[in-house]
Amino acid sequence: KQWYQRRVRDSIEHGLSCARGGYVNLRHNQIRDLTANLLVEAGCRDVVIEPHLLPLTGETLKYESAIKTDEARLDVSARGVWSKSGLSKLFLDIRIFNSRAPTNNCLSVDKVLKKHEDEKKRAYGERILQVEKSYFTPVVFSTSGIIGNEADKLYKQIAVRLSEKTGQSYPDSIRYIRQRLSFCLLKTLVVSLRGHRGSSPKRFSDRNDFNILYLIKNNEIN
Repeated sequence: KQWYQRRVRDSIEHGLSCARGGYVNLRHNQIRDLTANLLVEAGCRDVVIEPHLLPLTGETLKYESAIKTDEARLDVSARGVWSKSGLSKLFLDIRIFNSRAPTNNCLSVDKVLKKHEDEKKRAYGERILQVEKSYFTPVVFSTSGIIGNEADKLYKQIAVRLSEKTGQSYPDSIRYIRQRLSFCLLKTLVVSLRGHRGSSPKRFSDRNDFNILYLIKNNEIN
């Protein structure tokens, strides 16, 4: 049993990280599109998916990891998130990392979330502030569903806007948002774990798939 659990654990780690089959991009894109839809539902204006950034015109960015290409784009932009006037613009960039990966296992979840948020800020934050004259928020999730501090503040603010627009209470609005995010992430995780990555057709094995999902459900994989 221990050997089988170890094998399943390795399969899960690989399934969550492997880029073959496009499942990592699918996970990212689903959260991106859901976030954009939530912004629209909340009454935010000028919501754009994958907005291009203005090119640099001589600005100096202090971080070497800053994205400086003219083709740079982020995941979502919108107006009216932090202020009702709609004058301020917010850019979002999303990252969903595998919390089971060896590079993330050596740190606490809070530190890993902060690390990924800081990487996003170094890549885009200064450019958006200097060139776009706008705000930037990194939206970071772990595959286990833990949300970063910056993203948590964002979705709480979306809940405020949603409650103002619909007349629902804030607790109902934030519950609605968190449920949609949870189910969206869960569906993409199941797809990536069960998805086929080979070049030839897969012979379906419902027994193996059932065993993996059974162990996850019953927390028998450490």
